[in-house]
Amino acid sequence: MSQARKLYAGADIGASRTKVVLIDEDRKICGHATEKSGTDFTQTSERCLRLALAMAGTGKESIAGAVSTGYGRKNVAFSNDTKTEIACHARGCFHYFPEAITIIDIGGQDNKIIKIDGTGRRTAFKMNRKCAAGTGAFLEEMAMRLDIPLEDMNGLAELSTDMVKLGSYCTVFSGTEVLENIRHGKKVEDIVKGLFYSVIIRIVEMDSFTDTVVFTGGVIAHNRFMAEMAREILGKEILIPEHPQLTGALGAALYALHDDETEMLGKMDF
Repeated sequence: MSQARKLYAGADIGASRTKVVLIDEDRKICGHATEKSGTDFTQTSERCLRLALAMAGTGKESIAGAVSTGYGRKNVAFSNDTKTEIACHARGCFHYFPEAITIIDIGGQDNKIIKIDGTGRRTAFKMNRKCAAGTGAFLEEMAMRLDIPLEDMNGLAELSTDMVKLGSYCTVFSGTEVLENIRHGKKVEDIVKGLFYSVIIRIVEMDSFTDTVVFTGGVIAHNRFMAEMAREILGKEILIPEHPQLTGALGAALYALHDDETEMLGKMDF
């Protein structure tokens, strides 16, 4: 009788979105789910787990270990351990790109810059100030001001032929500036590209970068054109993982797998 396959869960509970990833012993993603975090992190993480398990075609009995990370990591009932977002994003990205890289994670509420060396060891880390400018929340607010669906922003930016440069990086003042540009007849696509540009510039001002840059997070997952703009501005190679919004959860799942492998080795009689 064959042994049931083992799966390892990683949960990344962000202030905006909750992500759950399931991997097998070969580090292959078997299931995943993403939902708005809402106000009950425990309930949302459980729902995401159920969806991920359904995608994997199995049940909770297959989970051999689970690690949680992110803003609400201590609210995950099925987690055996917790890790920092920085550690999990670094591990998740190094899984895809095992080399010295700078990770730029654009999240719903904050931006992170993480540098790791060729062994996957973190060498530096920076986070934006407590301000929504340059984050997913900033783009959501600007989409509301422009009266367009958030998911249409990437396509509009790609159509721009005369980008509108915005003078302010503050969400409040940018909103006023956007309305002024609309009043003066500027095209929506040119304003959107200007908003993307302001996000990239905000990030560029945070730190220096290695030759290879990896973009992660929900913003880049839905706005790939931003990576093209970053390539031109930075003059560096820009890489995007297969699932850019899931790297933190993937890193957490990889920690869960590592912990289980370490435990098994400890039980072996050499």
